[in-house]
Amino acid sequence: MSVTIDTTDISLLYPDTESIRRQSIGEGGAKLSEVTAEQLELYYLIDLKSSDIGSFMTADAEVIRYRQETFADMAANPEIARVLLKMLPLLGDITELRRMGSDSAGSTESYLYSITEVELYTSLMEHLKNGLLPIADKLQSRAFKRLAERISLLTESEYYKELNEKLNELTKRVREIKSITVGVNLDAQLRPEHAGVLSINNEYFKSGEILDKILRLDFKEDEYTCIASLVPFRKNQSENQQMALSFAFNSAINEVFKTSIRSWKKVVQMYVLENTDFLIRMMPEIEFVVKAAELMTRLEEKGCHLCRPEILPMAEKKFSAKNLCNPVVSLKIDGPVVPNDFTFDEDGMIFVITGPNRGGKSVTTCAVGLAFVMAQLGLYVCADEAVLSPCDNIFTHFPTGSEDTIDKGRLGEECARLDAIFDTLTENSLALLDESLSSTGSYEASYIASEVLSGFSMARCRCIFSTHLHDLAASVDRINDECIPKGGVKIDNMVAAIDEGSRSFKVRRAKPDGKSYARDIAEKYGLSIEKIMAKVEKNR
Repeated sequence: MSVTIDTTDISLLYPDTESIRRQSIGEGGAKLSEVTAEQLELYYLIDLKSSDIGSFMTADAEVIRYRQETFADMAANPEIARVLLKMLPLLGDITELRRMGSDSAGSTESYLYSITEVELYTSLMEHLKNGLLPIADKLQSRAFKRLAERISLLTESEYYKELNEKLNELTKRVREIKSITVGVNLDAQLRPEHAGVLSINNEYFKSGEILDKILRLDFKEDEYTCIASLVPFRKNQSENQQMALSFAFNSAINEVFKTSIRSWKKVVQMYVLENTDFLIRMMPEIEFVVKAAELMTRLEEKGCHLCRPEILPMAEKKFSAKNLCNPVVSLKIDGPVVPNDFTFDEDGMIFVITGPNRGGKSVTTCAVGLAFVMAQLGLYVCADEAVLSPCDNIFTHFPTGSEDTIDKGRLGEECARLDAIFDTLTENSLALLDESLSSTGSYEASYIASEVLSGFSMARCRCIFSTHLHDLAASVDRINDECIPKGGVKIDNMVAAIDEGSRSFKVRRAKPDGKSYARDIAEKYGLSIEKIMAKVEKNR
């Protein structure tokens, strides 16, 4: 009698069947577009083969905390990742076997596939048993404690033991088949007319030629020694002849094994399917947690501090991080990354960041976005401390290399992308703009940007606008005076600082003076007097 064990609530990422259901139908409360993932370089951090990383985004605080437990267990017990990683090829093989079995339903191959599937299933269970159960007492997360408990129940059941015994019996019988004896009827011209399998044998036939006997040092004559030399099957045979022999063989296999293998097929359907479906369902999340755990290990090896962020309700719209770092930059450069503190609060839900080129504006903008993504995936954040209210969507407006400039022009393309953000933006969203509207003159860009900033203020969302437009930074007070009385949120300034004439990569809340970086901008575009004179001298 088979044993049925409830596995519907087993997940590494979701605490119960209801959260699994909500996420499967897209009700996880958070979105992350492929464009945003690319612009934040998220695929550089976590490159998944079997799923889109955006499908794992959630705004559910309980789901996030559940995942944090999962990753805490993986950090404390590195062998978990190794166990999970070895599961993936076994699960992939089971999936492929099921596909092949459905394509050849009712044939000998499908029966043999079912035996192989059970072999893979028992190998998988033994792998999990040997990998998880010895460390069961160390596990703290609900995810791995549940998984270990179910694996223990499955592998210690009497039915599982009987399954292994039956498997050994069947595989031995199948693997003992070494040859078949074929009977062939001839017509009057001695041409093959009918063929059928007389027996299935556990020994190979041998050639009867004298040279072969000398090589084998075997001169006995028996029923497995041919009176003529063996020739390769299919050699000089027509396709019809090959099909006839194959059909005869398959018919014999079906006849010999029809009772045991066909009943075995039912066992697979009743037991193995039930107890592997939950693992196959978990394949994408297994890959995700393994890759995510690898990422956190790489960041720690680079000396990046990681913290478990405190998750607050979405409606509070909080975000505060101490010594926040950009994980992409941390992995790409040698040496330490300069951290920055960042906070969204009542005095600033929207920030305009100005400062020198390559002074840390873009890095900080992306660091905040990646902190939200990593936290809402359930990962730790690259900071000493972090408190966060999840967002429902992350919008990015970064320079792209494929603007639709033929019909709209670059400015038109930028404006069209900005306009599209407001189609689905809510007060719980996060908007990240980096050097937007850089394709037009300062006056036009500042005017359009101030309109956009006013829109973000009235939408009451969290936003960072990293820009070279110092006129925009200077207009923050005016925009606040217009929007706050109407219910808008406050905009504040931040500055990528220069200390003693060099970039510090520190970004601070402060008002820019509007002139400090004029020389840096001139340098950026090759318009300092030194660079201009160098070209003048060269052309004389």
